[in-house]
Order: sequence, then structure tokens, then C-alpha cells
Amino acid sequence: MSKFGTHFVIYGPTGSGKSTLAQQISRQTGLPHIELDAIYWLPGWQGKPLEQYRSDISAKLSQCPQGWICDGNFSQVRDLILPLADTVIWLRPPYRAALWRLVKRTFARSRNRELLWGTNRESLRKTFFSRDSLLLFQITHWAKYNKIGQNINKYQHHAIVIQLHSKKELKAFLHELS
Repeated sequence: MSKFGTHFVIYGPTGSGKSTLAQQISRQTGLPHIELDAIYWLPGWQGKPLEQYRSDISAKLSQCPQGWICDGNFSQVRDLILPLADTVIWLRPPYRAALWRLVKRTFARSRNRELLWGTNRESLRKTFFSRDSLLLFQITHWAKYNKIGQNINKYQHHAIVIQLHSKKELKAFLHELS
């Protein structure tokens, strides 16, 4: 298909634009978008049991032999996805940009009562006044995302790794992809 292949995986911090980029690449290439969050989250923000999650991911990947765009940071299934990937896109925006994007997205989803992955919804109460806060998660896990490069090298894979730090680099990548 392209010099980037047909099997993409996108990693990056919460609020970095993983799903948005996956949707853009899917539209450009016609390849299906596999959103790991959509497969993992059950109603009431309950996570799927690991064995079932891994089985569901394997099944979804095998349903798309022509290629896919997979987004999400779930290390529990990285060993299933990464060896099949041709291209890893590692989003590395500045902290303030990702935080601002997350805040805007959360407000919009809360205001619009947007459904996420079945029956789940983000709420301002959960976002700002809960130990399960996505903002708190981003703050406490930010440093972890800077180690994704080290973490993916723990697995046998042949994928090229592309780091994108800015909107300008993102636009250039999408242009090169087309």
C-alpha cells in the first residue's frame, strides 16, 4: 500500500490524539480502525477480564488480514499487536498541549453526554473530583509515555518507529502517507 505498510499501531499519552490520528489514517487508507479502548471497556467503566480481552484482540486482528490501524497503550496486549505492525507511530506532544486537549475533550463529551464504548460517559464530577480521574491519570502517568520507545523494544518486531512531536510533523506524516 505505502512505504509505511498496512499495519499501524499508535501509542501516546492520554489526550495526544491517538484515536483522531487512527481515524484520519483509516479514512486515507481504507484500512479498519481498531480502538483498544472500545474492546476493553465494559458498561460502568469496568475493564474486561485479561484473558477475554487478549482473545478479543487476537480475533479482531485476524479479521483484518489486509491491514489495520490500532490505537491504544494497553501493554497487556502489546505482544499480540507489535509483532504484526509495520509502523509504530509514537505521539509525543508537549505536556501542556496534551493536557489542554484532554480538558477540552472532556468538557465537550460531558456537555454533549457523549456515549463512549457502549454505555459509558465522561463526567465533570469523575474528571475533576474522583480518584478515577482521567486528568489525574494523565498527570501521574506522563513520564511513563516517554519510555514507550524502550518498552516496545522489549518485543520482537520489524516495525519502523515514527515519533511525532507537533501538529506540523503530524501534517507532514499524513501528507507523506497519501
